[in-house]
Amino acid sequence: MNSALNNNTIVAIATAIQGEGALGVIRLSGENSITIANKVFKGKDLTNQESHTIHYGFIIEDRNIIDEVIVSIFKAPRSYTTEDSIEISCHGSMYIQEQIVALLIKKGAKLANPGEFTLRAFLNGRINLSQAEAVADLISSKSESAKKIALNQLRGGFTNELSELRNQLIHYASMVELELDFAEEDVDFANKEELKKLIIKLNNKIEPLMASFKLGNAIKNGINVAIVGKPNAGKSSLLNTLLNEERAIVSDIAGTTRDTIEEILNINGILFRFIDTAGLRETIDTIEKIGVEKAFEQIDKSSVYLYLFDLENTKLSEVEQELETLNSDIPRILLANKIDLVTEKKLKEFEDSKFKFLFVSAKNKKSIDILKQNLYNKVIDKDISINDTIVSNIRHYKALKETNKALLDTLEGIELDISGDLLAQSIRIALTELGNITGEIDIDQDILGTIFSKFCIGK
Repeated sequence: MNSALNNNTIVAIATAIQGEGALGVIRLSGENSITIANKVFKGKDLTNQESHTIHYGFIIEDRNIIDEVIVSIFKAPRSYTTEDSIEISCHGSMYIQEQIVALLIKKGAKLANPGEFTLRAFLNGRINLSQAEAVADLISSKSESAKKIALNQLRGGFTNELSELRNQLIHYASMVELELDFAEEDVDFANKEELKKLIIKLNNKIEPLMASFKLGNAIKNGINVAIVGKPNAGKSSLLNTLLNEERAIVSDIAGTTRDTIEEILNINGILFRFIDTAGLRETIDTIEKIGVEKAFEQIDKSSVYLYLFDLENTKLSEVEQELETLNSDIPRILLANKIDLVTEKKLKEFEDSKFKFLFVSAKNKKSIDILKQNLYNKVIDKDISINDTIVSNIRHYKALKETNKALLDTLEGIELDISGDLLAQSIRIALTELGNITGEIDIDQDILGTIFSKFCIGK
């Protein structure tokens, strides 16, 4: 627990600070929060009220009414931060909210840093570090799937199971360490067979969690999808069809798209960020040339890209030649557009190619649903369900990966009957990495600062 934090009473606006709303909420937390609020509140004496009660009154400054409010009282330890806390519900005017915050600061509160309320909840033991990070994920969730993952993690998610197994591993680690103290007497305290069973059990939990990160990361951050191809291939038409709106300019004039156009589409709970790019061709137009360069950059930055070509007016050899020059290390879907305008003979020629094409009509919306499903399948592991426990945090994934490696090293060490000090070292690494996920070990202040700096102020 950080006493320096808890000696201060912090204040911040908890509701969104952009736009207008009917109500705004201002939060205070700290040992003097009730006293400070009482100095500016005209109504009941807040210092004499029970926890979890709501009181009507006015916020005043020098007998001038700032706003008509409702004040909620939460006394330690039954609050979000486990400290005495106050929430003031006022009208949504940003001017009014800022006036109230300024007044509370004047009376002794300190403006909260980003995430400081949740940081206090973590430092005071109300939630673990993984749950604290889930709070930020829940606030920023933009889809049902992202919300589900964050809520699951907030309720404990995979950390409860891992913590229990970690505690068992601590027991075996202490036995191995004890053996080191009695090395000269050749005494075995740790049952190596039982230790092997525990490590296998841990890895059986960790490996599926690691595998789930691809899906979790996709749900949390969205998937970048570049739409690339020659001019007039129908890229802008495809974007408009996917979005079901006229977002991009469609023209028969080659080179209409000179810069990237980005739009987001939700497919089965996953956010796909489509980027319409300039047509791939040699050009002397300076502006268009920059657009073409950006198109190649977008391919390299994408999680998956759509290569689109005009099936009616393009030879198979041309398509195959261009595909050989494009990045094939990144997952891609090859789209033969304008299928409604070609003969069966030409269609058969492309069907027999070494490349696998999806035949579509952007204009007539043919096979667009199949395209969406193919996109979804490109990033989703069919063996992992949205309802499973899913890892979406890169920090957790890296810690699980290091834990997995340390556990495998421990298993190998047991099989090779290596010395106890080397075995203990591998176990210590695994324990440290597992503890890093939940904050059960001392976390570097720089890491904590990085994690909580991503929160909004007021949370």
